[in-house]
Amino acid sequence: MVSVSSVKQHTLHHNGTLNPRPDAVHDVLFHTFNFFDAYDLLQVRYEMLRRVAIDGWSVTQATHAFGCSRPVFYHAHTAFEHAGLTGLIPHKRGPKDAHKLSTDVMVYVSHLLQEPPQLTQALVEPCGRLVQPRSSVRAVARHEKKGDGADATRSRP
Repeated sequence: MVSVSSVKQHTLHHNGTLNPRPDAVHDVLFHTFNFFDAYDLLQVRYEMLRRVAIDGWSVTQATHAFGCSRPVFYHAHTAFEHAGLTGLIPHKRGPKDAHKLSTDVMVYVSHLLQEPPQLTQALVEPCGRLVQPRSSVRAVARHEKKGDGADATRSRP
């Protein structure tokens, strides 16, 4: 049987709010009360900010007690001021879009799919991009779903 704690940790990990360094949190609240969870990054960051704003702690005291650096504190402080609690939730890193398969490339891919040559090699020569075949198939599906197929009348890139 899975304990509630491990279920919560799994959920935190899935949501991107699992604290990677829970053992670095030395604040007495997190070691005294079950309500405070050092694995919950959102709660740790909020309590760190609260300690400075409400309890009058120095930034140095707070960063030491919560196991983070001063830049992390100031980043969290700014994010909290601009967006509230949602500002403390970590954002996904990396590219958010298919950056290799732009609309122009997808128009070209659409033409290639109608007369099936080896798609990977066909993209390397004129476009200068090495794209895996499965990535091409997924991108074509996204391209068609967005309705970008109307641009198919344009010429090759």
